[in-house]
Amino acid sequence: MAEAVRAIKSRTAIVPEVAVILGTGLGALADEVQGEATIAYPDIPGFPTPTVETHAGRLRFGTIAKRRVAIMQGRFHRYEGYTLQQVVFPVRVLRALGAQTLIVSNVSGGMHPLWSTGDLVLLSDHINMLGDNPLVGPNVDAEGPRFPDMSSAYDPALRQLARDVAIEHKIVLREGVYVAVPGPNLETRAEYRMLRAMGADLVGMSTVPEVITAIHQGMRVLGLSIITDNCLPDALEPTSVEQIIAVARGAEPKLATVVRGVVERLA
Repeated sequence: MAEAVRAIKSRTAIVPEVAVILGTGLGALADEVQGEATIAYPDIPGFPTPTVETHAGRLRFGTIAKRRVAIMQGRFHRYEGYTLQQVVFPVRVLRALGAQTLIVSNVSGGMHPLWSTGDLVLLSDHINMLGDNPLVGPNVDAEGPRFPDMSSAYDPALRQLARDVAIEHKIVLREGVYVAVPGPNLETRAEYRMLRAMGADLVGMSTVPEVITAIHQGMRVLGLSIITDNCLPDALEPTSVEQIIAVARGAEPKLATVVRGVVERLA
């Protein structure tokens, strides 16, 4: 991690206040960064290489609404063959660089019967069904406690800021629980019924490891998701990655507006 921090500091003097992780089909927000430095993941020691379509594999530094930000254009997933420790390594590096707030975004399957594709959802909580945890193994006491509390993983004050921004811009903002599964296959009808019965509104294959790590390290977290396909067991239709990306890109302006507004209003 120290080598990664040194490599980044040799390329930019920006000390980020906010770190943002962009999910599948959500790379355009990085274009709003002003005065940026761009570093390819392969140029950062320890960073894995994304293998998923639309994950560009770049770390961009600059400002949004006069706030210093670092934006990850592309994340890593367990289904790519990476360990969860590898998946969350960038979060640890960004925290070491100075970031105090983490904004995570993703695309997801919607299991709430009253929500639609293209809806923007504020994450209120999550369920970890990955079968693993990024904190397994020796604890680094300098980074965080052995048993971090997750009772308010998604910061209540940041969520209120997101609601305020959405109301101001007349954006419909749902709010619900995200469940992370290993993937890479989409779920069966029976699995959707099980996940819904567990209390989840959205299902995806990312985000939870990064959030756990951020909380461990004392960061504030805001989570946002775009519903890209309906996952209703009794009305289930086949989907494709092309359809998912198209919906994500169509809804991304709403996500960008909320993220920009939250960053602008941060205390």
